[in-house]
Amino acid sequence: MAAAAMKPPAYVSDFLASCGWAGARIEPLAGDASFRRYFRVTDGRRTAVLMDAPPAHEDVRPFVAVAEWLISCGLSAPEILARDLDRGLLLLGDFGNWRLREFLDDEPASERELYELATDVLIHLHQHPPMPGLPAHGIDQWLSEVGLFTDWYCAALDLRVDQESFDSAWRTALQPVADDGLGPVTVLRDYHAENVMLVDGREGVTRFGLLDFQDALAGHPAYDLASVLEDARRDVPREIERDMLDRYIGATGQGEAFERAYWAMAAQRNTRILGVFTRLWKRDGKPHYLQFQPRMWGLLERDLERPGLEPVRAWFDQNVPTHARAAAWLDRAA
Repeated sequence: MAAAAMKPPAYVSDFLASCGWAGARIEPLAGDASFRRYFRVTDGRRTAVLMDAPPAHEDVRPFVAVAEWLISCGLSAPEILARDLDRGLLLLGDFGNWRLREFLDDEPASERELYELATDVLIHLHQHPPMPGLPAHGIDQWLSEVGLFTDWYCAALDLRVDQESFDSAWRTALQPVADDGLGPVTVLRDYHAENVMLVDGREGVTRFGLLDFQDALAGHPAYDLASVLEDARRDVPREIERDMLDRYIGATGQGEAFERAYWAMAAQRNTRILGVFTRLWKRDGKPHYLQFQPRMWGLLERDLERPGLEPVRAWFDQNVPTHARAAAWLDRAA
């Protein structure tokens, strides 16, 4: 993100003064795929994180509600230190500097241990009924989400595809998951190595500081496990994925139905992400997301080999030729 775009709005000074942080130093941390921007606020030895979410584009209320609910469940979400909901400003507790992704880059020997913890966070979360008031994340939403692939990905590559058979194939694959009776649970929807912080001084599931959960819904327990183990931004070894799937099933007593759902949710999510990353490029001017498309294709093609996904695999074979898959993005993402 350009440096000019990472300047906080002028009214931030008044907000910080109103909550006891007058004169604090403000330094950019990051932006993300949305319009939200983050800054570290430093006042002597204390630090906090400022979220700036322009109200014209974002609503911070869901973030506040989900954060407070997660904390009540015994998980680590940012403490809301101060808020100006009308201006889209939140002052948050600071989890530090170690995102899971960068920590694993530096400490690859910790990979299995930390993916066990990532799985245990979901096991813990799924022991609680879904957060009250969350909208459903079920088959209608799943089918709408995979539609981003034909709307954006296929359109970007000028592919003429059979939309009716696409919808039919996905409904055939996903209806058994919708009917399997597992869940609903709170689905964070973007649970991966760039949305988890490792928090110093905390143990067990509270060691993971959770971020980017404002779009939480009530849905299938397999969704977030697929999200973290089939990560768009880093390769997770297949043996770890298999072992974490077994770890979750062993802890919850969910067996064959959960495994089928896992691969279907992974395929659904990865198809959606191929469309989302294309939209971020074409609509939002964020071409760096294209670098992840080859990984997404590798994951999706592997998912589609699983039982129950035969109609979807056949659709892709008939409508998306090999040259329009991973290879289509290598030059564009360079």
